[in-house]
Amino acid sequence: MNDAGGDPDLISAILVTHEHTDHLKGVDTLARHLDVPVCATEGTLTEFLVRRKTAKSPVRTQACEYHERFRIGDFLIEAFETSHDAREPCGFSITDHDLSIGICTDTGVITSPVMDVLNRCDGVILESNHCPAMLQSGPYPEMLKRRIRSRRGHLSNNACAACIKELSSGVGKIMLAHLSETNNTPERALASAREGAGLFIDQVEITVATNPGAAHPWPKKMCL
Repeated sequence: MNDAGGDPDLISAILVTHEHTDHLKGVDTLARHLDVPVCATEGTLTEFLVRRKTAKSPVRTQACEYHERFRIGDFLIEAFETSHDAREPCGFSITDHDLSIGICTDTGVITSPVMDVLNRCDGVILESNHCPAMLQSGPYPEMLKRRIRSRRGHLSNNACAACIKELSSGVGKIMLAHLSETNNTPERALASAREGAGLFIDQVEITVATNPGAAHPWPKKMCL
């Protein structure tokens, strides 16, 4: 957070999309350190609380449901259903007055309801997890490859580009995120995304979330 230029004093809550370790690890410690609630779906919170059942210090939680908006301070937040092999995974749209950002990672497909939410956003953080060719020829066991390619796995560069094709006429900023270190490169993801933007490439700013020290593509105020 410090490397990215974030201010811990501005954080009002921690939003968790699902219970997989790479998203949940450290949440308990951070929530208690900052004294802020952990917000997630009931399924995700259940897994979170099970994993911390031996913890002595309490942590505040707040459950949310798909497409039922709730407020944290000035932020209006909406959770939406993603397609991932977790108990009750979600993405989030976060609105602050007239600025809205959508966060959609860890999903095997982009459904129509998800597109409806993302199309209402000014900026989107979108998964571009793997290059299909690199995944196919890469070192992962076949079972894991099938899981990643499945509808409950991760979004490929191609699928991300198809989503961007629909978003780029109205969304001003898109950040590619959750890139695989083994099955993707920032250059491949960015090239695919730019191709997806097509004729709208000059109207949308596409970046890759790889360098925590890079300049902020979003206003610092948009920080939970």
